[in-house]
Amino acid sequence: MKNDFEKAKENILKELMERVKESKIDFLKVNEYDFRRSAEGLFKSILKENKISFNIHEQEEILGEMVSYLLGLGPIDKLLSDPEISDIMINGPKQIYVERKGNLELTDASFRDNEHLFYLIEQIVSPLGRRATEFEPYVDARLKDGSRVNIVSTPVSGIGPVLTIRKYSHHIFSIDDLIGLGTLDSLAAEFLKACVVSRVNILVCGGAGSGKTTLLNVLASFIPPQERIITIEDTLELNLPGKHVVPLESRPPNIEGKGEITIRDLLRNSLHMRPNRIIVGEVRSSEVLDMIQAMNTGHDGSMTTLHANSPLDALERLEVLLLMGSPNISSEVAKRQILSALDLLVHMERLTDGSRKIIRISAMGKSKETLLEDIFIFKEEDKVMKCTGKAPLFYPKLKRRANYICQEFEQGS
Repeated sequence: MKNDFEKAKENILKELMERVKESKIDFLKVNEYDFRRSAEGLFKSILKENKISFNIHEQEEILGEMVSYLLGLGPIDKLLSDPEISDIMINGPKQIYVERKGNLELTDASFRDNEHLFYLIEQIVSPLGRRATEFEPYVDARLKDGSRVNIVSTPVSGIGPVLTIRKYSHHIFSIDDLIGLGTLDSLAAEFLKACVVSRVNILVCGGAGSGKTTLLNVLASFIPPQERIITIEDTLELNLPGKHVVPLESRPPNIEGKGEITIRDLLRNSLHMRPNRIIVGEVRSSEVLDMIQAMNTGHDGSMTTLHANSPLDALERLEVLLLMGSPNISSEVAKRQILSALDLLVHMERLTDGSRKIIRISAMGKSKETLLEDIFIFKEEDKVMKCTGKAPLFYPKLKRRANYICQEFEQGS
């Protein structure tokens, strides 16, 4: 049950917002200080007309909520500023879930109604020149802080607007952070570092939210500073300070269906930009063909990610995508191209406790019968990562270029 203050606040807020909207203020341009001063004057007038009195703290609460409603992101402002939250899922106006430390939680935050939620959507997409309408019911966008937003609206959604926000992490993870979190151990970390320095082509695979992009960013941090890196993403997430990095971002078509720039377009163009390495945030379509060709034609040391349930599934999915992008080649040719391009597959999973782990580090095998050979395996029953002792085909390259010597590999060979 709402108390008297909550009821009065709701009525005052409604009237206050109506008057502010009638003033035809451009909320995308006005600054918070000027807006708050104007709102305070309207607020005091409404209180006087309705003969209502609030104490200082109550007035601040009402004004703060209105400023957040019209200039901020309303009920999710606090959720976005919480460092423990990684994802925010808005299922209609009355249900907001978050992912905190790998686990889903239902919050007590909510929007007033569909109109309130549609107002938030308009604030997100308008600066980007996009619209969320019945003709364009699903939209990908980005907040000012870099967080990714997916919006699904009516008539596709039967519960009202649905927003899924993947928060942008301002903390740049290091390999030591991943070791501390138990994502991998120091032996596997040294191996991966040697692979990057030695210009091994790497594919990071795993399910959604398993930590692929975070690992990709950490791996890219090992690239020597004198090398020129081209990063290609749907939404800019990779962060490599101090590196010679040129970030490229794809663009969806406008409301007329024109102006689209795909990952494949950017990948093809990047070959003319004198890259030492190309890093693609994720391959999921016909751009696989261009990525594989780039790895096979001198851009060794390139990296990308792919959604897959295991390293073997990743190879099979790559083959399917490659055939979709180039239907004139045979399955055998596609498989040979993939085996020639890739050197290492790193598979990640999110476990039931919410932790993210590298489950397998696998190298391309020595024969058609053995497509993959596991180099490191995470044993869930022992909660440890173990080296199999099998040396990858490119181990001589690691010894030559990175001065990397692994006793387990030496003994195994």
